[in-house]
Amino acid sequence: MQLGMALPAALAVLIGTLAAWLSGPEGMLQSLLPAVLVLVLCLVAMRPTRLIWLVIAGWAFANVQQEWGRSLPAGLSGEDVTIQAKVESVQQEVGSSRLRLAVDACQVPDYLPRCQSFTGVRVSAYGDRVYRVGERWQMTLRLRPPHGFANPNTFNFEQWLWREGIHATGYVRQDPAPVRLSEATPTLRQLAIKKLSTQPLEERTKRWLAALTLGASEQLNQEDWALLNATGTTHLVVISGLHVGLVASFMLLLARLAARLLTPTNWRLSVWPWWLAGASAVGYAMLAGLAPPAMRAMIMTLLGLWVLSGRHAPGPWQAWWLALGLVLIVDPLALWRPGLWLSFIAVAWLIIIWQGRPRPQGIKGWCWALLRSQLLLAPLMAAAVLLAFGRVAPGAPLVNLLAVPWVSSIMVPSALLGWLLSPLPGIGALVWWCFELALQVFYQLLVVTVRLVPLIQPPSSLVMPLVCALLLLSLCWGMPSVPTWLRVSATLLMLSLPWWVTDESLPYGELRVTVHDVGQGQLIELRSANNRLLYDTGPRFRSGFMPLQTLWPPSQTFDRVIVSHADIDHAGGVDALRDDHQVAQWWAPRGETLTVSSNECAAGQQWQRDGVRYQILWPPPGDSALSANDRSCVLQVSVGGHHLLITGDVSRDIERRLITNIAKPTSVLVAGHHGSHTSSGVQFVRMSSPKHVIFSAGRNNAFNHPADDVVRRFRRQQSCLWNTAHDGALQFDLRPDHPVEVIPLRRHLGSEKRC
Repeated sequence: MQLGMALPAALAVLIGTLAAWLSGPEGMLQSLLPAVLVLVLCLVAMRPTRLIWLVIAGWAFANVQQEWGRSLPAGLSGEDVTIQAKVESVQQEVGSSRLRLAVDACQVPDYLPRCQSFTGVRVSAYGDRVYRVGERWQMTLRLRPPHGFANPNTFNFEQWLWREGIHATGYVRQDPAPVRLSEATPTLRQLAIKKLSTQPLEERTKRWLAALTLGASEQLNQEDWALLNATGTTHLVVISGLHVGLVASFMLLLARLAARLLTPTNWRLSVWPWWLAGASAVGYAMLAGLAPPAMRAMIMTLLGLWVLSGRHAPGPWQAWWLALGLVLIVDPLALWRPGLWLSFIAVAWLIIIWQGRPRPQGIKGWCWALLRSQLLLAPLMAAAVLLAFGRVAPGAPLVNLLAVPWVSSIMVPSALLGWLLSPLPGIGALVWWCFELALQVFYQLLVVTVRLVPLIQPPSSLVMPLVCALLLLSLCWGMPSVPTWLRVSATLLMLSLPWWVTDESLPYGELRVTVHDVGQGQLIELRSANNRLLYDTGPRFRSGFMPLQTLWPPSQTFDRVIVSHADIDHAGGVDALRDDHQVAQWWAPRGETLTVSSNECAAGQQWQRDGVRYQILWPPPGDSALSANDRSCVLQVSVGGHHLLITGDVSRDIERRLITNIAKPTSVLVAGHHGSHTSSGVQFVRMSSPKHVIFSAGRNNAFNHPADDVVRRFRRQQSCLWNTAHDGALQFDLRPDHPVEVIPLRRHLGSEKRC
């Protein structure tokens, strides 16, 4: 292969995917299409050999554009769609199943848009009905376009749905009942998982065996993932280059040993051991389901074997570019997967730090090589993770220094050996028992690491300085001929990391308010210089998922949490808040039942912190016959001449009673009951006359919140209206003598609000 072929191929596919991304779902580049075609024809006429690169770029562009066009049509949102589909994956949850379906056919009434565009959906099926991978079903779904919450420094779920080829989400309708069209034909992977379930092992051991050897990472529970994320060891669990490379290396070692015994005079020239190692890498990746990480690892392992074989092989950098190009040609959407760039950055850095160095010799040499590689790789990967996810695990370098050899040398080999010996009664189980002991050691290492050095999510203003410091440390120690004084300076800079990562404090007398995007529910965070308060905790969905779990890393501290009332859309996150964080005081109205002990929230209570005044305006003290909604805690917050009012779910009748106690004019009002017509009465809206109104509601919610008549009332008062369903999380500061500016996290192209 000529030196110049790999790089242009990779660049061509990168240009094609990026052009499709810039074009977007609206096809913004379509107006330039004639000019682009003319330019392409000119290039081909001048240099016909460039046609192959244009074909590659066009392939990538067409694939990404096709993915944009497969999203559920807006006219089908909230409508019943009858489909025939194959079950691709199943996640069992309490009282429900999460299904990934490949749609074969669909049917809707004639007055609705056609539904042939989307092919992949992710739905919840409630009840006890059992679904298995590979089955074909006919079912009626209630779907909506892919959508995720938009909150500061959180995982972009909407982009994840897009890059995973999920074109709609929703749930399975119980009437009409789903009908199984055909049984599943068990795959080797499914049979292996079933065999694991019958083994006399702990449940945790079965989960980790399935994840480490079969790529069934969905078997891991929330606790497992939280532990892996907090220690920076997630890469050890997914089927990655580590696992595929170990399988290929083990097979190559055995095959070359066999070749040495069969042909002792020319065993080094034998080609078949290398082919057998490559075949084992392909077979193992296929067993793991050829998910994107496994496919990426397979391609990189095959090229790595080619380079090491030395048989007409490309150089390391040519192989790197070739692997990148092949991965993106096979899966253009991989460009937006952080795992792709983490893998290729790690391999590129390993090439740099080992280029020109002799191959290690002996056990001592290989141990030193592993130690050196891990130490030089750790700061660079920490910078990449911090840039991609906004968090960093300070204990990752040390724990990976121990965990990587432990997993690669003991856990994975014993897990794979257990499968090889499983046909022998008792022998395979004995090897897996050894794996179970090794897993206990590994698990305890992670637990101790999290306890001693918890996950850090630095303020956004410090992310780039920390990334630059980590990159400087990597370059100083990884590049040759760097002066010692510069290496020492970079190290001292990083040793100051604990003093860098501090909470972003606000000046005395200022308040920062964030109305989080939690769907059909409410969660409001109020921060001042030394105080952190939550009003409501967001919803808990039927699947058990609580949006609050996605907002912050564990072990956050809250001075006070006010639960307006016990409805599931306001108090749904109480359990997650209690289990994962520290709350000094809980407040709720009398008569509301929560899973935590709370103080009574009653009218007349007031306090002041950091120059910010808080007042409870409702409900009245003592017992009452009010409904749960009308018992809601109504909170008024004042900073200088600015006033924030949060009314929970109280009705118009309660609003009329509050009018005389409200400080006017209201700077920001969080509309009552998510904008329902039961709240925000005419008199209340006129008397409060809010400058900004925020509706905390879910997109395409079944209640049609906010109601049209409520929206019209606020517009007549010339209020600036915001909705978390469309704007994402909304953040604003209350500062004396400064106007209030509401900042939406999700900005709308061409329709930015200015109030």
